[in-house]
Amino acid sequence: MQNGNHSPQRVVITGMGLITSLGHNVTETWSAILAGQSGIGPYTLLERGEHTLPCLFEVKEFDPEAYMDRREVRRSDRYQQLAIVAAREAMTQANLSIHDENRQQIGIYIGTGVGGIRTLVEQEHIASEKGLRRVSPFAITMIMPNGASGMLAIEYGIHGPSTTITTACAAGCDAVGHAFRAIRRGELVAALTGGAESILASVAIAGFERAQATTTRAQTTPRPFDKDRDGLAVGEGAGMLVLESLAHAQARGANILAEIVGYGQTTDAYHITAPAEGGEGAARAILLALADAGHAPADVDYISAHGTATVLNDATETAAIKRALGDHAYRVAISSTKSMTGHMMGATGAIETIFCALAIRDQMLPPTINHDNPDPACDLDYVPNKARAAKIDLCLNNAFGFGGHNAVLAIKKFRE
Repeated sequence: MQNGNHSPQRVVITGMGLITSLGHNVTETWSAILAGQSGIGPYTLLERGEHTLPCLFEVKEFDPEAYMDRREVRRSDRYQQLAIVAAREAMTQANLSIHDENRQQIGIYIGTGVGGIRTLVEQEHIASEKGLRRVSPFAITMIMPNGASGMLAIEYGIHGPSTTITTACAAGCDAVGHAFRAIRRGELVAALTGGAESILASVAIAGFERAQATTTRAQTTPRPFDKDRDGLAVGEGAGMLVLESLAHAQARGANILAEIVGYGQTTDAYHITAPAEGGEGAARAILLALADAGHAPADVDYISAHGTATVLNDATETAAIKRALGDHAYRVAISSTKSMTGHMMGATGAIETIFCALAIRDQMLPPTINHDNPDPACDLDYVPNKARAAKIDLCLNNAFGFGGHNAVLAIKKFRE
């Protein structure tokens, strides 16, 4: 039953689902992460053409008809299909029953950068080449960023709030943060949350290239925090979580995977693509997340970095971590799993939240691969090239987006 007095609730993770360039589920993806494998590959979903980005991090061998019927596939964009796959894994693990007595107290919070851009491009070509009457009657629902949340609400019969967050590359992290807040306030007992993205369209990739944000290497790239880093590589994927109040999870005997304990959100108001000099906004988001969690900087064991491998981001994020954590910055382990998954834009923050929970579960730090040449401007412990066993109790997950969005989550090992 919904908490009428809105007293603070502890918020736990009871389900997780993933689909990435490294695998179609949590087990496949996480095994590849700990092995330091890369999901890098050639263009298969579109022509390479004049693109200067030579590689992509596509979800490989993905047949949506293995997960949904053909009619449903025709009526959904690829980003929506990825969201559905990840959501089904998370809901299956959580074993959360949604029925008439609780469906109004369960919500959906999903992050995406742009939504169905592949459909938008495809339908524009159809309109231009074959005429407007050949445009799909489902074009709008395939393009709109809130399409995934609407589809999932229908699939699971969720009648609580359904919110789509579009804070660029911070969107997945923000979505989890908003779900966390709603449950903690007692407004909901549970939420399906996460992020999904597939921007594998020439116009989107070209936009990043023209912004000089992409790598020009075909292998051993991206290289976060490395002196020879030259930009991000575009990826796709989805990560979904089931969050519940601790009381609700315990009452139904759910298996608790980790606890969300804090969320910080700031805006740089500095530049539409570049991070603020010195990382002031990012540092404030880190400190807000820690204050929200009731922890000090010295309590942090691991940071899942935004770590895009652009020259500006990695140096600025390093400065932000130092600014927020002080001397402890040199004692905390930091890694960028984007070195293995590519940058999945609005999905990444949710996916990396799952990686934090898995790092806590296994007491293993995921590596930053392709880190061979240290940069004097990035002089912290980035767990280079190989996963490492460590005591991990408290993690921070950084996500920063175009528009100056900064989002940080604090994830902790669950204890009664």
